[in-house]
Amino acid sequence: MKTSRMAAVAAHLIAFAVCPQSARATDPAVPVGNLDAFPTVVQTGTHPTLTWNIQYPSLVVDVIDILPPGTIQATETLFMDVRIVGTGVTRAYFDSRGRLTSTESVTAQARMRVNTGSWTTIFQGNLYDVNPNQIVHTRQVVNGTRINFGGRYLNSNGSWTTTYTSENSSTNVIALVDGDLVPSRVPDWGAPTLESFLQPYMTADNRVNIGPMDVIYVMELTHTNQNDSGFDLQDMVVLVTFRRVTN
Repeated sequence: MKTSRMAAVAAHLIAFAVCPQSARATDPAVPVGNLDAFPTVVQTGTHPTLTWNIQYPSLVVDVIDILPPGTIQATETLFMDVRIVGTGVTRAYFDSRGRLTSTESVTAQARMRVNTGSWTTIFQGNLYDVNPNQIVHTRQVVNGTRINFGGRYLNSNGSWTTTYTSENSSTNVIALVDGDLVPSRVPDWGAPTLESFLQPYMTADNRVNIGPMDVIYVMELTHTNQNDSGFDLQDMVVLVTFRRVTN
C-alpha cells in the first residue's frame, strides 16, 4: 500500500539560419531545410535559380492512433523504443504511536503486450533501478500493430498485485502526447508531491512536454478511488518513442 511519496518554415538562407529545437524523437520538431541560389552573384536584371529542400516534422498522431482506453495502433511501419521514466510506489513504516519512521521504494513491473500475445515484463525494479536514458525495449512494428502497456507492484507478502493496463483501465493507465493537459490527479508542476522524475516531462502550465513522436504513459497502481489523495498517477511512467522507417 502506498502511503507516502519519495520525495512558419525554418530554412538555411543567405542571411540567417534557424535551428530546430532538440527532441527525443529523430524527426525534426519544426520544419527544417535549405535554400540554395545559383549563381550566388548575379548582375542587375538577371535572376538566380533557387533550389530548396524542406523536411516537415512528423507528429506521433500522424503515424499511430490511440484507441480507447489507451491502446496504440500503428498506421504505418515504424521503429519503437521504450524507456522507463520512473516508478513511485513506496511503502511506509510507522512506530507504535503512528509516527512515520521510514519509507522504501517498492519493486514494480512495467509490462507490454503486442497484439494478442502474452504480457511480457520490460522492467522490474524500484526507483533506484530506473535509468530514463536506457531503452528497455525496441522493435519494429508494422502497420496495424496494437501495443498496450501496464504495470503492477510487489506486495509485502511477496505476491504481485493486479495489473492495470491500457486495455482495461481508462483511469489508472493514461496515454498522453506532447501538449496534452496533464490529468488533474497528477500534482501540479510546482507541487512538493510531484515526483522529481516526472517534472521534466511537464510544463509550468501542466501540459505534457515530450518529443513530437513520443507517447507517455502515466499509471496509478496502488489505488482505484480517484478521490483518494494517493491516486496521483505516478506509480509507473513509461515513455514510448516512434521512428519512421527510412530507405
